[in-house]
Amino acid sequence: MVTTGFDDKVSFIWSVADELRGDFKAHEYGQVILPFLVLRRLECALEPTKAEVIAQAESLSGKVDNVAPVLQMTSGYKFYNTSPLDLTKLLNDPGNVAANLRTYIAGFSSGAIEVLERYGFDDKITRLDQAGLLYRIVAKFADLDLSEQAVTNDAMGYIFEELLRRFSEMSNETAGEHFTPREVIRLMVNILFAQDDTALTGTKPIRTLYDPACGTGGMLTVAQEHMKQINPNAVLEVYGQELNPETWAICRSDLMIKGQDPDHIVFGNSLTDSDGYPNRTFDYLLANPPFGVDWKKYAAPIKAEHETRGFDGRYGPGLPRVSDGSLLFLMNMISKMKPVNDDPTTPDIIEGGTRLSIVFSGSPLFSGAAGGAESEIRRWIIENDWLEGIVALPDQLFYNTGISTYFWILTNRKTPDRVGKIALVDTRESFAKMRKSLGDKRKYITDEQIAEITRLYEDAIELAADGSDKRVKVFDREAFGFQRVTVEQPKRRSCILDDEVRQRLADSKAWRKWETQEIEAGRLFDPDATSLNNVRRIYPQDGRWPTPQAMRTEFMGNMGGGVPGPVIDELVKLAAVQDPHAPVLTNRKGDPEPDPDLRDQENIPLPAGWLSLDKKTRQEALVGQAEHYLEADIRPYLPDAWIDHAKTKIGYEIPFTRHFYEYVPPRPVAEIDAELKAVEAEIQQLLRGLRL
Repeated sequence: MVTTGFDDKVSFIWSVADELRGDFKAHEYGQVILPFLVLRRLECALEPTKAEVIAQAESLSGKVDNVAPVLQMTSGYKFYNTSPLDLTKLLNDPGNVAANLRTYIAGFSSGAIEVLERYGFDDKITRLDQAGLLYRIVAKFADLDLSEQAVTNDAMGYIFEELLRRFSEMSNETAGEHFTPREVIRLMVNILFAQDDTALTGTKPIRTLYDPACGTGGMLTVAQEHMKQINPNAVLEVYGQELNPETWAICRSDLMIKGQDPDHIVFGNSLTDSDGYPNRTFDYLLANPPFGVDWKKYAAPIKAEHETRGFDGRYGPGLPRVSDGSLLFLMNMISKMKPVNDDPTTPDIIEGGTRLSIVFSGSPLFSGAAGGAESEIRRWIIENDWLEGIVALPDQLFYNTGISTYFWILTNRKTPDRVGKIALVDTRESFAKMRKSLGDKRKYITDEQIAEITRLYEDAIELAADGSDKRVKVFDREAFGFQRVTVEQPKRRSCILDDEVRQRLADSKAWRKWETQEIEAGRLFDPDATSLNNVRRIYPQDGRWPTPQAMRTEFMGNMGGGVPGPVIDELVKLAAVQDPHAPVLTNRKGDPEPDPDLRDQENIPLPAGWLSLDKKTRQEALVGQAEHYLEADIRPYLPDAWIDHAKTKIGYEIPFTRHFYEYVPPRPVAEIDAELKAVEAEIQQLLRGLRL
């Protein structure tokens, strides 16, 4: 892991945060420290050209309307500062630090000022000044070397993210929404670009990459670095959107320092109508959306888009449960895939199209029943043949959670050998232990392991075919689909009348309504008697009837003049009990009535090659396979069962761990018994020693 300049810088900055204790609440520490950190990073970047920029600004004053392009060229970045002040010079005038700091900030170009404004920095300056802390905080940061020579961009990302994690934990916020370990990003990017080596080795290929939940921009940075390794002349234009103002500001400032367009990082929620790139498509898409985050608070525009636009919008397949919006990010990313435009003159290069990778927890693999939103989203993805593969990662890789994670790879330009297939790669045991934990992160993936996992993914088709590596499996896409069939059994009921049934009848609405009418009319019932006693007067004898119809016929015949039909129907319903020896009940057409108490559902795999069939043949194949399953697996035990095909639903799930499960037989009983006896003998020996 590359963390040069990490530990000492984090410890130092964290000690600065301790200065705020008592004057600021814990949840406010980050709102003070992080903008100072950004300010110092920008200042260190500009320091080598600061004098030239000031001189250039003075020479152009009053002569040029728009000096920004010239000053940007002079500074070497997309931002600049025309103030002669810096944090060190502010200390020369202790009585006016606040005013001079504001003057210094005002000297920045507009993009840099906007970054600091997202923190509400001006208010923090006022409060620090009133608390007598401003001079001390400025002095601390003035001594902090954050030049690119002292702190690499990689290490700077780790510093920001570690501080964000700590500040978030202090305020009970969801800390890990912002962080993706760099080695995980490198692995994802390796696989994302792996299929495009030929296309990326041109004279000067230009590609675009978008992250809809970009956080501090770690994924964008690593992707650009990897692209340069493939081809130094290649250009990867990065775009992103971020909801958290602090991480948005960090990401934007990082792009400014790298000389890239900070306007490519949009502030707001990419899932709603605040999407900063509603009509853009990209060559690559990369994301680590927050795990299991509730999206109820911004559900209205998402539901509106789903209901009004359907598949013309982003959320046509359905909306996942509000407790986890992970799949919303995936659908949003799919909407930004480029169409494929194959060029027959270059058969090794597929023009257009998009490859995307996204980190998920295990939930999106299988959550939701057949016909439910999550299943329908998976169905939409798999039936369109976009899912290329899934890689299972080790647990304890992420800062905020120890759970196992997976990243999915999707594309609309699969290579011919992968069409109709999905690769699963199990790398849960590919990790090294960290010497020191970062939050919940106790493991990392080495460079060698990244290379090995990339090879496993690239060679998945061949490895799965010859079975040479158990960590790789490849399936036809139908393997993840199933039909959820409803198995019915005929209803058999006999009827029993006893005091328990009488009590339930006395408590029913049908009885109480009739009883009230009779009492008010002065007929049949004693107004002072309980409802149960009134039932006993009408139905005094216990009895048993072979079918509900037999009981209904007898009671309608005997009591038809007094008791209304609804009361008798209620009595028969309450008296009915399940009886496997009773005759089968039928409907008016003579067909057996299904028994809801015996109803069951079964999952049956889809027929092989099902997705290549036309609609009519698909249905016939489903029915045929279900009937075969019924005859072979159900009727030997339940001869009267049948399948109600009208209730069949198609579902999709990806039971990743099941496919890699290996049965380990238990130890022999004799071995376990011998071990227990040995332990018992040892305990007895210890006890004898105590008695002595």
